[in-house]
Amino acid sequence: MDPLSALLLALLGVVVGALGTLIGAGGGFLLLPVLALLYPRETPDTLTAFSLAVVSLNALSGSAAYARLGRIDFRSGLIFALAGLPGAILGAWVTRFLERRIYDPLLGGFLILGYGWLLAWHGRGGGASAAPATRRLVERDGTVVAYAPRVGLGALTSLLVGFVSSLLGIGGGILHVPLMVTVLDFPVHIATATSHFVLAILALAGVAVHAAGGSLAPTWPRVLPVGLGVLAGAQAGAWLSSRVPARAILRALAAALAIVGLRLLFERH
Repeated sequence: MDPLSALLLALLGVVVGALGTLIGAGGGFLLLPVLALLYPRETPDTLTAFSLAVVSLNALSGSAAYARLGRIDFRSGLIFALAGLPGAILGAWVTRFLERRIYDPLLGGFLILGYGWLLAWHGRGGGASAAPATRRLVERDGTVVAYAPRVGLGALTSLLVGFVSSLLGIGGGILHVPLMVTVLDFPVHIATATSHFVLAILALAGVAVHAAGGSLAPTWPRVLPVGLGVLAGAQAGAWLSSRVPARAILRALAAALAIVGLRLLFERH
């Protein structure tokens, strides 16, 4: 790979890491559509291996930053991750049987539906349940957050989140954060941080399946520059999370990526 291509991929990683961490979606929903357009001849198995490898790095870096801020609900996150592991493993395995003529419209349709949902929920407050608080977190700045998460229901939904995220290579935050806020009664910033922690575990499981199947090895020359950019971008995204209105950024992203989704949905193979 020439130096210019490596630099451009690293810059792509910085953007994916920062924006993915900022809104708690891991970045896969940004990276995968770009990869699908940049590499039209690659198989879905290779594309998802590439994306999940980068997403796992992003999630690990972002989780470290959020852990320092004291925003991760580790108890709920471990339950969700364990529940989602079978789905993540199955989704990564099923991807090897998909062809691009099926995968691209599936990804495009999901993007269009997902962004409509994201626009509807993002910016709403979480933790609105009238139930007495069962969880209490103290953030690094001393802020006390009390809420009553619906952990049992969250474990059930995590199985589906794990499957879809590995099948499409998008990570899962695009599904998990909205569910945690609107259905499971997590405060937004706790959902964002905890989702990153869950995503780190599930994405690594998907990467392991792809590595065992041989689809990960050919992607390393491109994964490394993107991954290095992601590591830096994730730290920036966590820092910006309390300083930048993520809703405005999400609206701009949604408009752009809805166009990508339409192209993938109706592109002929």
